[in-house]
Amino acid sequence: MAGLEEHGWREWRVAGALIEQGGLLLLVANRRRGGELEWTPPGGVVDPGETSTEALAREVREETGLIVESWTSSVYEVSVEFPDRCTRLGVEVFMAQSWHGSMLFEDPDGIVEEGRFADPDESSALLVSAPVWVREPVGAWLGGAVEPGTRFEYLATGARPGEMTVERR
Repeated sequence: MAGLEEHGWREWRVAGALIEQGGLLLLVANRRRGGELEWTPPGGVVDPGETSTEALAREVREETGLIVESWTSSVYEVSVEFPDRCTRLGVEVFMAQSWHGSMLFEDPDGIVEEGRFADPDESSALLVSAPVWVREPVGAWLGGAVEPGTRFEYLATGARPGEMTVERR
């Protein structure tokens, strides 16, 4: 959305990774401010001057130690508006085509504590801890229900995470 910042809104650009190994999906455990553990695919904020895939390669390396050499085009996108926070979150999700390395969890941000490759059932169970705007799209992708270019849009009202109401548009 052009001009959001001109109207007092903040926009966060985020990139997410789908990394598979033998039919298993890589999920990482993120320690959040309130102390809760949230399982999600790896990813993070796109810094100024970075493309989404450059940011994603950096985030995956920082969070997991894995080196991704190439990505597919965008698999799906997620948009979340937080009107009570004057914030919009825009997420592009890509699949790793070629990667190598061993997992090492030394996240410089101190958020990612561990990770694992999980089968679809375990992934679904772990993703229960994630926000609906992460859980639903990843679940749809795991179920084969995501066409290229699919866009998931959400509205999250309420100022505090535990008190938010989220609806899919």
